[in-house]
Amino acid sequence: MNINLSQCFIAVDDHDRAVVFYRDVLGLEVRNDVGYEDLRWVTVGSPSQPEVSIVLESLLAGTEASPADREALTSLLGKGLLRGVIFSTDDCDAVFERVRAAGGEVLQEPTDQHYGVRDCAFRDPSGNMVRFSQPSGG
Repeated sequence: MNINLSQCFIAVDDHDRAVVFYRDVLGLEVRNDVGYEDLRWVTVGSPSQPEVSIVLESLLAGTEASPADREALTSLLGKGLLRGVIFSTDDCDAVFERVRAAGGEVLQEPTDQHYGVRDCAFRDPSGNMVRFSQPSGG
């Protein structure tokens, strides 16, 4: 039995800014852009992984959250406390320079980790952590 990742979801508070970051800065392709009432889903992905998609979804998509919960989620997103995404790359330093040059908010410069990777991290425009990881020595 095979189990493969198909889609993952990242909450965003501004789809247009998110698309600029994920498409123009990271080089992902926009595969779908769907709106329904006041919600929007934009699907992006790497051209080298057509079977895997990242869905940039409205923060409160599909929830019946109370006003207090909405405020709490918005605050957590803005602080970067909701989970982000980790990309693999063959050149962590080049990705770091490209994202930094585009104005990405640096969380961690490229660092050799004791667990066998060189990685760096940024925040996307909504506050989510976006990490880039390269096997050490690669």
